[in-house]
Amino acid sequence: MNFEKARFNMVEQQIRPWEVLDQDVLELLSVIKRENFVPPAYKELAFADVGIPLGPPENSAQAMLEPKMEARMLQELGIKTKDKVLEVGTGSGYMAALIAAKAEFVYSVEIDPLLVELARKNLQQAGIANVSVDLGDGAQGWPLYAPYDVIVLSGSTPVLPEAIMH
Repeated sequence: MNFEKARFNMVEQQIRPWEVLDQDVLELLSVIKRENFVPPAYKELAFADVGIPLGPPENSAQAMLEPKMEARMLQELGIKTKDKVLEVGTGSGYMAALIAAKAEFVYSVEIDPLLVELARKNLQQAGIANVSVDLGDGAQGWPLYAPYDVIVLSGSTPVLPEAIMH
């Protein structure tokens, strides 16, 4: 598979049509290699417009977001170089890697211990040192390193808990 061609097509056919036009975000998608954060069984789908399962089939709730969602979130967050960011729901570490390229530091919290290890491994292999991945339920807030300049919910929650806002 030609990953560079697939990445180019992803940007031009999925991400730009979703009004992600921030050049810094578009360039990051070429620098932070998404295929390196996708489970090996799904590498061929790294640039497809689908959520990619992260865990075993019986735990299908854990998935990477579609590339257009990740890019749009990153654009809308408007992260600055001095920002301290809390990410709730680390997954494979890909969104944390994108955020880390823009922020001073990312504190990412993941509830699944297997994904904590996966994300740590992926971030280390990508040479990203300004991300900390902790095990816990960040949807209830994560005061450990607060206050944060930006809070990102990369995982899902049925309602926005009041605790996350403090």
